[in-house]
Amino acid sequence: MATIVYQKDQRSGITYAYESISYWDKDKQQSRSKRTLIGRVDRKTGEIIPTDGRGRKKKEGHAVTKRGPVPSVQTARYFYGATYLLDEIGASTGITEDLTACFPDTYRQILSMAYYLILEDSAPLYRFEKWSHLHKHPYGQNITSQRSSDLFASITEEAKYKFFRLQGKRRTEKEFWAYDITTISSQSELLRQVQYGWNKENDPLPQLNLALVFGETSNLPFYYRKLAGNIPDSKTVGNLLADLDVLGFSKVKLVMDRGFYSKENINALLKNHVKFLIAVKVSLVFIRKELDAIYDDFRSFEHYSEKYELYGRTVRTTWDYTQHRPYKGDTLKQSKRMYIHFYYNIDRAAEDEKAFDRKLIALHQELESGKRQPEHEKLYQKYFETKTTPKRGIKVTVNAEAVNKAKRYFGFFALMTNETMDAIAALELYRNKDVVEKAFGNLKERLNMRCTLVSSEKSLDGKLFVEFIALIYLSYIKKQMRDTDLVKKYTLQGVLDQLDVIECFESPGKQLRIGELLSKQKEIYESLGVIPPTSL
Repeated sequence: MATIVYQKDQRSGITYAYESISYWDKDKQQSRSKRTLIGRVDRKTGEIIPTDGRGRKKKEGHAVTKRGPVPSVQTARYFYGATYLLDEIGASTGITEDLTACFPDTYRQILSMAYYLILEDSAPLYRFEKWSHLHKHPYGQNITSQRSSDLFASITEEAKYKFFRLQGKRRTEKEFWAYDITTISSQSELLRQVQYGWNKENDPLPQLNLALVFGETSNLPFYYRKLAGNIPDSKTVGNLLADLDVLGFSKVKLVMDRGFYSKENINALLKNHVKFLIAVKVSLVFIRKELDAIYDDFRSFEHYSEKYELYGRTVRTTWDYTQHRPYKGDTLKQSKRMYIHFYYNIDRAAEDEKAFDRKLIALHQELESGKRQPEHEKLYQKYFETKTTPKRGIKVTVNAEAVNKAKRYFGFFALMTNETMDAIAALELYRNKDVVEKAFGNLKERLNMRCTLVSSEKSLDGKLFVEFIALIYLSYIKKQMRDTDLVKKYTLQGVLDQLDVIECFESPGKQLRIGELLSKQKEIYESLGVIPPTSL
């Protein structure tokens, strides 16, 4: 597909128009483009004035000499090593191919903005122009603030879901998918989904919630959804299942933390035949009942894991499944097989008990001094008895039975699943869920999304999508660094800095020439699964 692209000559101030034709390079397995100069842009009218191919206006009565496509329109030197890495990752993960299919007219701009967000740690988008002049990138031109806003607004929900579907098909359905939600603060009063809610970072600003799904084996995200800031985690599972169904994913396996637990959610997961692993509170009545049955001999050496330094046991039980069927006017009730994995950590129990005792001491002092805190009234009543006499004043005694009951379950935690596995396998699977937490850290810190600054719904939706594309690249690089022990030598920023200094040189009619590569730079490329660049 031919498109018109514009490039401003910084020396003369003249903006030139080029016809750009995209094509797929089978040898390099990546999208490329061929450009032909068609004219210069009139500064006042914006009209494209045909030229003779050398930047001068076409003379009357003279035909324009037809020129073939050239690899470059000017002599220039750019930083290329890091953007080349991202080009290759985009090809191997299918990001470039899928973006091209979903956004044929703007995929280059999306990629260039994602590259900028990755390479310029926490930098605002208005600094894109400076970066663009120094780097070779897919779009090859500056993207002004206005153009970035227009780009964000052009990203439709239909195109996004098509991209999710294409990327999801590249992930194996046999792996578990980690699902979690984070909060993004906002100062805008114009965004409808910005609401006050429970903020996980105690930020006093109103917020949006962002739900994210990650493949635990691939360590790559393929789906996200923006939510209102006042929606609790447990209310989102139903819509997640509906979205996954729309995307065509039927055989799903989910890993979730205990914030997503509710009877309604478990029934919904079972109804949709979804395999799941979810953390549950030990304070739940049916969980404590199962734990009490094995409590006395729980800490026996055959149940101890030296690797994780804790005790683990699995209990098979049943779940009382219910499904309301309005089309039949009844409620289906069945017993479903379920497994509960219990764990006990001695160090965690000791820390919990010390923290609990410190809390009791503070409450005891408040009662004896008569400086009761309204928010602590329930705790006073649960753990203490107070008597006031004219001679002795306030006398406070501890409710030993209530204290011992609370301490009984310190150090325990539990996971519940409908998939057959042992306790340690379940623990390893659940701990791998921290890939989502790390991804949230990347979004908020490196990709500068801790506090969104956009003021329109369309701009926010589009910016989140570009951030999501950048997150896929970052997740891929981090996984490769962990798998090849590159993390022992470099930080993520260190890897990108090592490659970003590699230059390329292009000149009209000449092939692209790559600057010198050091041995350590070649090793980094190879560790990341990328063939080092060579001159074309």
